[in-house]
Amino acid sequence: MASVDVVIIGAGHNGLVAANYLARAGLRVIVIERSDRVGGACVTDEIAPGFKVSAAAYVSGLFRPQIIEDLELKRFGLRQVAFDPQAFCPFPDGRSLRLWYDADKTSEEIAAFSEKDAKAYPAYEAMWSQVVELTEPMILAPPVPLAELASLLRDPETEELFRRLIFSSAEDLLREYFESDEVVAALANQSVIGHFAGPTTPGTAFTMSHNLLGNIDGAVGGWGFVIGGMGALPEALAAAARSRGVEILVNTAVEKILVHGGRATGVRLADGREVAAKAVVSTADPKRTFLKTMDPADLPEDFLAAVRRIKMHGAAMKVNCAISELPKWTAAPETPGPHHRGSTYIGPSIGYVEDAFADAKYGKPSQHPWLEVVTQSVLDPSVAPPGKHTLSIYAQYSPYRLVSGSWDDIKESYGDRIVETLAEYAPNVPKAILARDVITPLDLERRFGLTEAHQSHGEMGVDQFFSFRPVPGWANYRMPVKGLYLCGAGTHPGGGVSGAPGYNGAHVVLEDWKSLRDSA
Repeated sequence: MASVDVVIIGAGHNGLVAANYLARAGLRVIVIERSDRVGGACVTDEIAPGFKVSAAAYVSGLFRPQIIEDLELKRFGLRQVAFDPQAFCPFPDGRSLRLWYDADKTSEEIAAFSEKDAKAYPAYEAMWSQVVELTEPMILAPPVPLAELASLLRDPETEELFRRLIFSSAEDLLREYFESDEVVAALANQSVIGHFAGPTTPGTAFTMSHNLLGNIDGAVGGWGFVIGGMGALPEALAAAARSRGVEILVNTAVEKILVHGGRATGVRLADGREVAAKAVVSTADPKRTFLKTMDPADLPEDFLAAVRRIKMHGAAMKVNCAISELPKWTAAPETPGPHHRGSTYIGPSIGYVEDAFADAKYGKPSQHPWLEVVTQSVLDPSVAPPGKHTLSIYAQYSPYRLVSGSWDDIKESYGDRIVETLAEYAPNVPKAILARDVITPLDLERRFGLTEAHQSHGEMGVDQFFSFRPVPGWANYRMPVKGLYLCGAGTHPGGGVSGAPGYNGAHVVLEDWKSLRDSA
């Protein structure tokens, strides 16, 4: 039996972040990954010769600058490029709205829809600056218990802001500032990404706050691409980890977390080998970790019951394409134009997105899906042959559980429906597609190990956040078995490619290390 200080389950970005910090502190670390490469859902695929697409995760922004600096990831090849404009929102009437990093430029665009809204936009931006000031210190730290969270609301103004974020829908919050339906729809797009809810659902204002915490090279609130595709991020992390002595095993599945005498003692692999360790860190989702790789007798029944109750309503899928030419948007004919340098959202009204969500609530893929579309090759020519481009379509709502049929049966036909929806705004796209890869919710679960296809290892509503994540009473990365830790997206501060769960979990292991080492 091999023996190390810490065994980490999963070589996604959080597992590799944790491995780096633990190895940097002098611990012997092994990372075990069931896939044939590092990255988890953060990988780059070549879907046709010379065409590289980010298979699942597709945009960067949440990954914390402190981690990049601490681990010297630029030295290991990590490069990012920021969007500007951040978003392009076409409307059926031929108009469009671009959201720039420069607030003044965005206000000028909004003025075409409403002068009143243009004047209100600076106050809206100032509100989000307050949110960032309040929440940024909470990201690279264990979650604050709910009782202590109240103590951070140091004045009535901050308390009121927090109340609005927690209890308001995205639409309610936006209507406090804006009268234009188009402006509200454009700004509401960030409230539904990866969330089984529509923008009128209470709590989606909070979801929007999480998705607005991007930071690209110091551009707070900014989003962009990892050069070479999202797989380049975990590849940089893996190179950094190996330089610190970490062993990474791929094509190796963990069958069971071993527990003896009330403490985690290592893992058993699918091929029967065992790896002994003083600590076991899982970055798999909570249900996969505790319900599939552990003996129920080793965990308290009330804890297992809480894990079973975690809401995981996967609602998204991807269509990744190699294309011969860029989308020619009816609402912005210039090609290439500034609007090709960021995210394009097909969510032209609150009602449109709510209708898309209504289909999914009853187990049907949205007839008119909400889309986020990016063409990485415009800012990163390395991912496509000269003169050609890549197209990534992220689609909601695609419920994991269908009322009838199976995703394997409708995979290609619903991929067609997604492309048809895009063609309503960019008619040249269907004929421009040279190759495509449709990734359904079932594919997300089978390939990336995402239970019920949930990209964030559980819903990102306020009832599953802060000290409620993954379950109440167990939010500080330490799990009910001594020496067992969870630090994937199912823990604070949740999903997105931030690295924060891996950072926080590693530091909790280091806090406990003397006790773990001495009691082994």
